[in-house]
Amino acid sequence: MFVSDLAIRRPLVTVVAVLALVAFGLVALLRLETDEFPEINPPFFVVGVAYPGASPDGVEREVLDPIEEAVRGISGVERIQGTAFDSYAQLSVEFSFGTDRQEASTEIRDALSAIRADLPAEMEEPVVRRFSPNDFPIVSVALTNPALSSTELTRLADRDLARAVRGVPGVARVDVAGAQDRELTVALDPNALAGLGVSAGQVVGALRSQNLAAPVGRLQTGGGEQAIRLEGRLRDPQDFARLPIGAGADGRTVVLGQVAAVSDGAEEARSLALYDGQPAVGVDVIKASDASTTTVAADVLAAVEAVRPQLPAGTEVAVVQNAGERVSDSVRNVVETLLEGLALTVLVVFVFLNSWRSTVITGLALPVSMLASFTAVYAAGFTLNTMSLLGLTLAIGIIVDDAIVVRENIVRHVEMGKSHLQAAREGTAEIGMAVAATTFAIVAVFVPIAFIGGLAGQWFQPFALTIACSVLVSLFVSFSLDPMLSAYWPDPHRPAHERGWVTRRLDAFNAWFDRQAEGYRHVVAWALDHPKSVLAITGASFVAAFALPALGLVGGGFFPEDDNSEARIAVTLPPGTSLATTRARLGQIDAIAHTLPEVAYTYATVSAESGAVDEGTVYVRLVPIADRERGQTDVADALRQRVVAEVPGVEVSLATGFDAAKQIQLRLSGADAGVLAEAAEGLLATVKATPGTTDVGLSTRGRRPEVDVQIDRDAALERGVDVATLAASLRPAFAGVDAGDWVDPDGETRDVVVRYAEAYRAESGDLAALPVRVAGPDGARAITLDEVATVRDGLGPALVEHLAGEAVVTVEANVAPGASLNGVLAEIARQTEARPLPDGVTLSTGGEAEDQAEVFGTLLTALGSGILLMYLILVLQFGSFLDPLAILASLPLSLVGVMGGLWVAGSTINIMSMIGVILLAGIVAKNAILLIDFAKDAKARGMPTREALIEAGAVRLRPILMTTVALVAGMVPIAIGHGEGALFRRPLGAAVIGGVITSTLLTLLVIPTVYEILDGWRARAGRVLGRRGASPESPVEPESEAAPVAEGDGVARGAGADAPALL
Repeated sequence: MFVSDLAIRRPLVTVVAVLALVAFGLVALLRLETDEFPEINPPFFVVGVAYPGASPDGVEREVLDPIEEAVRGISGVERIQGTAFDSYAQLSVEFSFGTDRQEASTEIRDALSAIRADLPAEMEEPVVRRFSPNDFPIVSVALTNPALSSTELTRLADRDLARAVRGVPGVARVDVAGAQDRELTVALDPNALAGLGVSAGQVVGALRSQNLAAPVGRLQTGGGEQAIRLEGRLRDPQDFARLPIGAGADGRTVVLGQVAAVSDGAEEARSLALYDGQPAVGVDVIKASDASTTTVAADVLAAVEAVRPQLPAGTEVAVVQNAGERVSDSVRNVVETLLEGLALTVLVVFVFLNSWRSTVITGLALPVSMLASFTAVYAAGFTLNTMSLLGLTLAIGIIVDDAIVVRENIVRHVEMGKSHLQAAREGTAEIGMAVAATTFAIVAVFVPIAFIGGLAGQWFQPFALTIACSVLVSLFVSFSLDPMLSAYWPDPHRPAHERGWVTRRLDAFNAWFDRQAEGYRHVVAWALDHPKSVLAITGASFVAAFALPALGLVGGGFFPEDDNSEARIAVTLPPGTSLATTRARLGQIDAIAHTLPEVAYTYATVSAESGAVDEGTVYVRLVPIADRERGQTDVADALRQRVVAEVPGVEVSLATGFDAAKQIQLRLSGADAGVLAEAAEGLLATVKATPGTTDVGLSTRGRRPEVDVQIDRDAALERGVDVATLAASLRPAFAGVDAGDWVDPDGETRDVVVRYAEAYRAESGDLAALPVRVAGPDGARAITLDEVATVRDGLGPALVEHLAGEAVVTVEANVAPGASLNGVLAEIARQTEARPLPDGVTLSTGGEAEDQAEVFGTLLTALGSGILLMYLILVLQFGSFLDPLAILASLPLSLVGVMGGLWVAGSTINIMSMIGVILLAGIVAKNAILLIDFAKDAKARGMPTREALIEAGAVRLRPILMTTVALVAGMVPIAIGHGEGALFRRPLGAAVIGGVITSTLLTLLVIPTVYEILDGWRARAGRVLGRRGASPESPVEPESEAAPVAEGDGVARGAGADAPALL
């Protein structure tokens, strides 16, 4: 071969080329950013709109519907999902992949600007934010100090801590959880308003018009000009109390202090944070998408430590979560697994080759290939993450395969009596094309992944690139460095009496192995004599592979179980529950959690974003894996059961990952709200009755208590009041209105908020007594709300969901521990088929099931494309369309091992085991290529098909088993690993080990049999085509009639030469 011949002739060129690969790889490794997962930037956006005081159906009608209609017309939008909460609307907009995210963001903002005049004036400005799976806090800290109020803690968090963190490079956003800002509160007294004949709207108008500063021009002087500024801002709360509101019912001027209490206070709490049950304020740090998690997290914590000495005495700053530490632990665990696999692989090579020089020559492919792959990762703009490192870990056994096969063949030629130089050249040349075919077959499987779109593509591309690059470099090393070292650095010959104890034992092992290889000739002969029996064994393996999932012994899911020493409990209370009650329930859950010995600390929050105070989340941090006996899932489930049993009136949903969304989501959509609600209740009952489900509930959460104000049109007309006037009085009184700002003596700017005093907002009777100012011919006068409207208690939706503009109700559930997602979904599908949905209602699946179907479908498509590409490569290698079919016949032989490995390991068919199946497609073909390539060469030298297959089995058994054992050894640390992320990787190791073992054993029987059968077909085709092509004028030479294929005779002898070249 050209490469090996050049490497042997020019050894210095070979050494320099290899050193260059190593040097470039080291430089790239030092420059690579470290992250937990690949960077994913989907064209997804979230639009958030606050509409204070509005009910969910009001938010839907006045905000959500118009925005959906506007966004729907944007080009490239694939899906729109909206939710209307109390006082808040959220819209998720998904564009097709490939859409420019900056342009899409601009188009959304333009669409919102175009309809802003049609939206409610009281609505706050929409906030458009890009969404990414990486947009979660990388660091969260909690501030506690029993001696400080919530506003003082908020000031420390926002002014001192958050300000310092915002300046850290790579920080995109800092959110403050459980904050309660200071404000100037104007607490209205409705009795005083009614008695003096003024309204809440007058108060707001007076504040907005009399508490401001404005530039009003400039003054021209002889030497220049001066700006003129009108300063009308009020200086202190007493100034606000003396502010004139307007004339009362008796015509006298009313000042603010007569109708309201003005105080330097705090905003009404709509969120909270509790650290270990104590009041806290949290600071969540989100990094920029292109920043390194470990670097930013370390810098953020350094900034926190710099601020800590400046905080008041008694202030504790606790690190709630640190993704940088988690990433470092996960990456370190993968590296340890990689090194363990590397050591085991090298040990296997040493055992089979029984030479430390041969082991070094073969093992050099590992560091060179691995380091060179970092150059490709860096050039592609990827990070050093668990997926790229996992690709390297999996590649260990594959990388060394080429070197093992080449070195073993060189040693075999040396044992024939050739010189080391001749053996290096001829041994490499003999096996070169087969080794190249095996490498390109593996690369072919992963090439289509580079062209996968969507989230799956961004997730798997670093993984595929790492494997493909490393095996290609290993091929180069095997064709250059290995033969060169084999030629110039041979094993020294030592007499038997000078060989050590270990060497003698390995000599005995290899002699025994050689005897087994000779015995394998009889196994191949038996297989060729009994093709029907071999095919029956193959069929039985297929049946076993599909039986294990069918019998429920191997379940299915999306992501495998993992143990990151954390859990999250989503807590839902009945709609309308107050923040105080929610806080009490979260405190109870915190107390229960601390009774479990595995719990280190807890962090409970109620978010302010959606305005819902009847929902919260409890983050539970566990002690390290090494310090507890129970796994994360068992601890979390035990906590969930305790909460359900001991905390009344709460619904809990458990998630052991970061996202608290439930695993099963069944969406019902329809136009008729009543029919939709009825169908949802029926489906809810079905899911609750399905074994294996837990945490079952409705996304809409039923109905919430509300107060309905029905206007009496006649009475309103008679009194001269319209709806707008009523709304202008109601909103400041009960929702609260921002009426400007105030700069306090410390220089801080605070909102001035007008609302009823808390004592007058406790019941619907307070609403009925609301004074409304009405203008009339005899002057303004005040009436009460109940004169023109009926106030009554009622029920309304807790929230409203839309999908593609249509109302949706989602039945949500989690999968109980020990149950399978696929099994539960299959049972739900079986039960729903027996209970048809009402007309006009459709059912679709979301959650993990939807993600699993999308990703698995994408991976299977990539696998099919890879197999087709592999077939075309093999056609070029063997110069035949038929011979590659014998090699492809080996691919399904791994399935029974995959299922068996998952069963033994207690794992499921999930995304990691699917990666193992893709990897096996390339690995399994390798053994078949080595067998078929040698058999074809033997046939070309004149050996009959049967003898060629038997000889191929005997000669190639050693490299096949060496590479198989080396690959299994490299996978063992993945299959039995412990530590952070080990459970997540375990299904991959189990699937690959099981698949490699069974496919190797079956390949040694099935491939010779299948090849002989195909060779028989080729012979028959040659005879048939030869007879049809003969003319009467050109008689065909007589040929012996071949015996028909039967048990014990797999092919017609001597006919293969007549087959067309294409076959």
